[in-house]
Amino acid sequence: MLRLLFILLTCVALTAQGQALEQYSYKVLETKQQSRQNFVQGLEIVADYLYVGTGNYGQSHLLRYRLSDATLESGRRLNPNMFGEGITVFDGKVYQLTWQNRMALVYKESDLTPLEWFAIPGEGWGITHNDSRLIYSDGSDKLHFLNPVTQTIERSLAVTLSGQPLERLNELEWIDGKIWANVWGTDRIVIIDPDTGEVTGNINLAGLLPLDQREPGTDVLNGIARNPANGDIWVTGKRWPFLYRIELVPVTKIPQQAEPAAESR
Repeated sequence: MLRLLFILLTCVALTAQGQALEQYSYKVLETKQQSRQNFVQGLEIVADYLYVGTGNYGQSHLLRYRLSDATLESGRRLNPNMFGEGITVFDGKVYQLTWQNRMALVYKESDLTPLEWFAIPGEGWGITHNDSRLIYSDGSDKLHFLNPVTQTIERSLAVTLSGQPLERLNELEWIDGKIWANVWGTDRIVIIDPDTGEVTGNINLAGLLPLDQREPGTDVLNGIARNPANGDIWVTGKRWPFLYRIELVPVTKIPQQAEPAAESR
């Protein structure tokens, strides 16, 4: 009996270690033009508006477009000494991270009037929310859950792929109870369990931007936005000419593999 129990427990452990990762490809359903000048760091859709945060020193902005026709409706330019990063809209406010300034900027949602800023430890990369807490990344394998009232971190979640830390988590989006994250420098998005930190899905977006649309300034995939009105998923990249509405296409499951060592940003 003890031998049988040992064998069963061993099988369970091996199954958990080799647990299949949900793999997805994509189908493009629609494209929208956007400015190639936008070094996209954050993307969000709220009430028929597309909010875009852009980066680079001297070129960082918070922009709001009408989703229907991509008309620029409003915008704010950041201090030239700030490198803008991810954005999210929550409870009537827009939150925008900065990369190395250790600051989060807060704007009024209705007209993008600057309201305040508060300090964050370390770098700011991507940000989203789960209707109660802001969730942001700092380039490491950690996601930080921040109380928007006290502006303090309440918990940090270690993200793992097959038990190994997964770093370079960039632009974030909360979708159907999971956290979607661009992995900086790659053509993929991972789906993360917000309770365990385990990566449960991988979306391969290789080839999304055609080679003939790439120019010398075109950069990496970055930007995820879910339209709350209909569930549509939009993705884009830094200085890409298009936003893409995509549908996930499941592919054959394969065993999880550890991510290679991260490089500095």
